[in-house]
Amino acid sequence: MNSDIAKLLLAITLDILDFTIGRMLGAGTIIDLIFGVIAVIVWGPAGLIAFWELLDPSEQVDGFVPTMTIIAISQMGKKKKVEDE
Repeated sequence: MNSDIAKLLLAITLDILDFTIGRMLGAGTIIDLIFGVIAVIVWGPAGLIAFWELLDPSEQVDGFVPTMTIIAISQMGKKKKVEDE
């Protein structure tokens, strides 16, 4: 469970960075790419969802969607469901 909490805290931190630093034009695209790679490393194939943020080059929409946090919570719920079975 501790690793789930650590992953959730990482996700929240990355989303905050995406909302602040990631909104700079140009830098945002690079940050979205790096964060997408981090998401795949941390959550496996489910992390591929984070790459949707590359579709918004203006950085005006994806900064308001906490993609990493959503992925983290979904994976925590999925893991809990498997453990309960």
